[in-house]
Amino acid sequence: MGVSRELSLAEVFQLGYYWETKILLTAVKLDVFSALDGKAKPADDIAARIGADPSALTLLLNALVALRLLHREGDRYANSATAAAHLVRHSSQYIGHLLLLHDAEWDNWGKLEQTIRTGRRSVDRHVFETDPELGANVLAVLHRIGKQSGPDFAQRLQLSGPLRMLDLGGGAGTNSIAFCQTYPELTATIFDLPATLRLTEKTVKEAGLESRIALHPGDFNTDGLSGPYDLVLMSDILHYQTFETNEALVRKVFDHLVPGGRLVIKDRFLDETGTGPAWTTAFAVHILVNTQQGGCYKTGDAMEWMRRAGFASITELERTAVVQGVK
Repeated sequence: MGVSRELSLAEVFQLGYYWETKILLTAVKLDVFSALDGKAKPADDIAARIGADPSALTLLLNALVALRLLHREGDRYANSATAAAHLVRHSSQYIGHLLLLHDAEWDNWGKLEQTIRTGRRSVDRHVFETDPELGANVLAVLHRIGKQSGPDFAQRLQLSGPLRMLDLGGGAGTNSIAFCQTYPELTATIFDLPATLRLTEKTVKEAGLESRIALHPGDFNTDGLSGPYDLVLMSDILHYQTFETNEALVRKVFDHLVPGGRLVIKDRFLDETGTGPAWTTAFAVHILVNTQQGGCYKTGDAMEWMRRAGFASITELERTAVVQGVK
């Protein structure tokens, strides 16, 4: 790595400055952008529509103009093109649910100092468990965003022939759908919680893959996994669990693979120093304050779980992102 330049004082201030963040999150929570759908309106009209105080709302709207999310002409406010595409609730490209998740986690972040001082977590359940509807909506947004990257990931694994794949904690089915579209002979089983699979059922139907993708409701730590499988995928599930739970799960997966079968773990891993990638180091702090027992792990941890389970050939396919073990 090259030597990075020192931060300027202005950049330090910018880092420590969350006002604009909370202005945007609050506007999404109040659904300001949907109230302006396709039409410029004065503050009074918007306030009546969303149930807000007109003079307080005006200050928020003016800040959103300065942030280039709204335009203002005279006393009327209108959505920018970006806001119209991504922040109006019924738009097909709406990403507001992700921002609503960040807003729901706001109070947890407020307890960061206490968590760092005591080492004790302040939450007993992730917001997905306390608000399943928000969880499903967030998964739907991630599915839409993931549709682009899914096929690339599938192709990189260079699979062939009639394979049975288990997608553990497969969420909305993004990966299973991408794998089935890339490999015509592959069939998949998505194992996830019953509440999540209601959404999965919809996305699988939309893709026209009901005949090749089976849904298996349950808790993968305690329930049987059926099988055996040629390929097991664990994508973005490790960081919600403890080291020990993950180790036990990898061992369990080993028992459900055919000889020569592969386990592929895709996650947000920290590098061996723990100081990169930059986004993941912040994500590790996010996991600390927003989950009861999750953590960000290093690629080396995942490889160690595979070794202990008995996998023969273990490789890091993509740095800090994908690890593979062959039985």
